[in-house]
Amino acid sequence: MRRIARRRSAPGPLPGEQHRAVGELYLGLFVELGGLQPDESVLEPGCGTGRMAEPLTAYLSASGSYDGFDVVADAVRVCEEKIAPAHPNFRFRHVDVFNRAYNPNGRLDPDGFAFPYPDDAFDFAFLTSVFTHMRPPEVRRYLGEIRRVLHPGGRCLMTFFLLNDESVDAIRRGRASRRFAHEGDGYRYDVAERPEAALAYREEDVLAFLQEAGLELHAPVRRGRWTGRDEPPNQDTVVVHRPAR
Repeated sequence: MRRIARRRSAPGPLPGEQHRAVGELYLGLFVELGGLQPDESVLEPGCGTGRMAEPLTAYLSASGSYDGFDVVADAVRVCEEKIAPAHPNFRFRHVDVFNRAYNPNGRLDPDGFAFPYPDDAFDFAFLTSVFTHMRPPEVRRYLGEIRRVLHPGGRCLMTFFLLNDESVDAIRRGRASRRFAHEGDGYRYDVAERPEAALAYREEDVLAFLQEAGLELHAPVRRGRWTGRDEPPNQDTVVVHRPAR
């Protein structure tokens, strides 16, 4: 995996440097775990302000492409202004999907939202820190849409906070960075007044969601640093593929 080596005299990275470092970290995971190639078509639901898209501009070739969408209109506007003009194979769009934390006035129901792309359109998709802000019906809907828009054999990297024996023990011992002390309908959450701020799922439930959507694990689950491990990234990483058959 590509690693970012940075030395500073200051206590920590500046916000812009941290933004770039996280993007480079995940680019390494896209290649290592997801097998991303420079000439492939890429989709990012939840593109934000382009943290992941920026390093991809230097990795994807002119034969490759990137499409990203987000529920936050201002974030999409940033991407359209700072990335799209110099990279015509990078496209961004706003989708007005309701999210209690990030788009509370959204007109579209996330439980029935269809990605604005045709079937079999992409080789690779990724969602970083997206399902950690969505409730089960929305997660299941998005997974079904991911399968629909991936080519047969296409892969998807996604991140979660997964609850299993190891992470529950880390929470109990005080080693985890989040406690997820509140119980929801099929999930646990960290902030009492704002469930969508950070949601966790039982690992067995996520695996069941994937099976229901017709997606198969492509690589072993990469455990995240939130449970007290030393290796980044912070969230748990799951890579799946759409079966070729």
